[in-house]
Order: sequence, then C-alpha cells, then structure tokens
Amino acid sequence: EVSTEDPETAFCTLANREDLNLEEGSVHHCLYQFTRNERLTETNKLICDVCTQRHYGPKKNVKSEKKYVYTNAKKQMLISLAPPILTLHLKRFQQAGFNLRKVNRHIKFPEVIDLAPFCTVKCKNVAEGNTKVLYSLYGVVEHSGTMRSGHYTAYAKMRSMNNHLVDLVLRGQSPQALETEPVKGQWFHISDTHVQAVPASKVLSSQAYLLFYERLL
Repeated sequence: EVSTEDPETAFCTLANREDLNLEEGSVHHCLYQFTRNERLTETNKLICDVCTQRHYGPKKNVKSEKKYVYTNAKKQMLISLAPPILTLHLKRFQQAGFNLRKVNRHIKFPEVIDLAPFCTVKCKNVAEGNTKVLYSLYGVVEHSGTMRSGHYTAYAKMRSMNNHLVDLVLRGQSPQALETEPVKGQWFHISDTHVQAVPASKVLSSQAYLLFYERLL
C-alpha cells in the first residue's frame, strides 16, 4: 500500500534522535538501529507508478506487457500508535554456520524509556505538543541455559494502579500529566514456585529476553 505523506514530515520523529545516548549493547541502540533511515538502491529499488506511467503510458498497457520503472527510495519504520503496554522482544540467537547459537550478552535497559525518538511526528495517540512518550518497566523475562535447554524466570513489580494507563485503555484518553520517575513498587524474582523480593539493581542487571513497559505519558 502506498500512502502519500508530506515529504517535510514523512521521516520526522516526535523528539530528536541525535540527542540519544546510543551506547552499543543498550535497548536505545537496538531501537535506533531498528528504526534507522534506509536507502533502497540497486536491486532494492521500488516500482514507481508515476515514473512508469510517464515512461510507458497508461497502467493498463503497462500491466499487460509487465514493464515497470524502478526508482531509488527511502525507508524508515516508526511507531504511528503508541501502545498502552510496550513489549520488547530481544533477539537472543545468532547463526553460527548451520547452527543457531544463543546470545548471552547483557543488554542494558532503563526503568523509564522514552519512545518519542522512535515515534512518527504524527503519532495518533500523543497529545499535541508532547515531545515525550514515557514508559515504566514492570516486568522482565529471563532465560538461562542454551538453545537446546534452559529455564525461564521472571521479574515482576508489585505496584499501585497506574491511573494514566487506565485512562488510556478504558477511556481512550492520552495521558497528560508529566512523570519522569518509574512507578513505585517492589520487585520480585519468580522461578517456578519460588518467589523472592529483589532490588531494582538486580532486575536491571539481568539478561533480559522480554521487557514489559506500561505507559506513563
């Protein structure tokens, strides 16, 4: 599907991406790479309907002869609708010859993350004038072991009700109040039937496989 966008804003984000601290091995760096602006050239060129019609004439003649004009293009994946719950799935495997190998590297992730640098400037459910889209961490899934066997454990935060999230989910209202601190609560480590209270520092040092954030702003 081809959509016509204002070229001045088509690749613009709610916040400046260049101001990010893009430390390699961090969630911010992963998101930046995933949403980077790409040039489509050579064998990756796109079919241009306008160029094709200019060169070959009306579409009906083009389709019958299967003649198309390809052109260079730009591609960027940005968030157009900020979700109430943000789930980040980290790729924990890589190809090693004909086999898959688990990636055990620690990926740094924050308690509060701002998605604004990864959201389109026309993000549908962000209040006009807002340049922050904040989320607070409330759950982490961790995997220990190899690609063939292992064990899943989880970290979960017991916290009070997030009124902003309720407004967003139940009433469709965008959060208005500015909060930059994570939702207060106690973290717990859960492994099968064993549950233990842990500090936030232990959670942030875990080898996350899945990250769960709830929207603050």
